Amino acid sequence: MMEKHILLVEDDELDVISVERSLRKLGQKYQLFTAYNGIEALEMLHLAEQNNSGLPDVILLDLNMPKMNGVEFLRALRRDDSLKHIKVFVMTTSGDESDRRATEQLGVSGYLIKPLNFNNNHKRTDSMDGFFQFHLRKIFAS
Repeated sequence: MMEKHILLVEDDELDVISVERSLRKLGQKYQLFTAYNGIEALEMLHLAEQNNSGLPDVILLDLNMPKMNGVEFLRALRRDDSLKHIKVFVMTTSGDESDRRATEQLGVSGYLIKPLNFNNNHKRTDSMDGFFQFHLRKIFAS
């Protein structure tokens, strides 16, 4: 099985750690790259494209970020013919129906609402693990 490349676009360091932990539990080969906002993510994608170093197989995207939020990033990604094919999964604290509709119209592969319970990391981890077990295993299998 080939090693998968994953781009995580997330500005919350605790969520980055949670994603890393959940990915390790999958027991699959992967490389994780992290961008802390949409602008940084687009720069990383264009650099990978220019250097022929390989685009990610999947992007895990937070919506609420500084500089360029997730919806703005998705719009830019989908306008770019060389990037628009990349699978994107949204991971956000936003339960706002307009955010969900906007991302669905932009062709996301999945939408996970992250728990807001910061006092109980067990719940956060279970939710993230469930997401990875269900959705990302399919990506690793392809």
